[in-house]
Amino acid sequence: MTDLSQDAAAPRTGPIRRILRDYGHELLVVAAIIALLIVVGAINPRFVSARNMTSVFSGNAYIAVAAIGMTMIIVTRNIDLSVGALIGVLATVSGTLAVSGAPIWVAWVAPILCGALINAVTGLLVAYAGIPSIVVTLGMMAILQGGLISVTGGAWISDLPPEFLLAKMKVLGLPMPLVWAVALTVLAAAWMRLTPYGRSLYLIGGNAEAARAVGIPVRRRIVEVFMIHGAFAGLATLLFATQLQVIQSTTPPNLELLIITAAVIGGVSILGGTGTVIGASLAAVLFAAIGSALIFVNVSAYWLRAFIGVLILVTVLFDVMRRRRETRQKGH
Repeated sequence: MTDLSQDAAAPRTGPIRRILRDYGHELLVVAAIIALLIVVGAINPRFVSARNMTSVFSGNAYIAVAAIGMTMIIVTRNIDLSVGALIGVLATVSGTLAVSGAPIWVAWVAPILCGALINAVTGLLVAYAGIPSIVVTLGMMAILQGGLISVTGGAWISDLPPEFLLAKMKVLGLPMPLVWAVALTVLAAAWMRLTPYGRSLYLIGGNAEAARAVGIPVRRRIVEVFMIHGAFAGLATLLFATQLQVIQSTTPPNLELLIITAAVIGGVSILGGTGTVIGASLAAVLFAAIGSALIFVNVSAYWLRAFIGVLILVTVLFDVMRRRRETRQKGH
């Protein structure tokens, strides 16, 4: 896991130790993915076929994209429980525009802008009203879920125009969702690590008072981060809503759990201040691979939820233990 707020004070180390220090958790997730592919591939070779791998990873790329924004939120020591409901609402908005005859680019841009605007309200309540983000987003989740069902009745949006189906397109022979997930992860990782703005998010999550002391507008930045997260939810919506030729006007079940878990398992501390979007995206890949692997070894897919629950508890436990150890070392 990466704690950029401490980089300046860190002693000089060799390149390998520095990589392990900064990206050890991410490398652990990569190792888990490789081990899963080897073990399950040996049991059932069809699991590692190019067709299955492409289907699994491209079909779940939207979770990785949404986890990028969630990473930024958790790094600032906040949380968003409404992201699943938000994606459901944005998918309905986008699909409705597409079938109503609006230009396709409008149907694509609308969820990004709407996501940012809706989350701006959430950010304002968290930053300026002082309401904990878990409370605000829980309330927002109920509003979005209830409003969506009340307005649409859960009806399906069908007859989507073929040109709307972005997730079915390819770039240089590669599925568009994979291209988007990789490109957005790389760009977001570079932005968070190399720019003063991105690095300030870690300082806000690690020590908000210190951030204020050095002139960082903490409240405004929290609102901005929620808006950025909403925009990423909109981008994820495009990949989610354009996979099939129909959209069900409901919120995807347990989607927020998958997105939050991807960030946490990817190395983002639930206590704020540490983590990378690379780890979150890799964890999303791991979950997608596990879900497919269970099918190929004839195990109920419901075990994935139990496995994710165990991973959350273990990861948070180790994170708390690490924090306590660092606190004791600073005390000495």
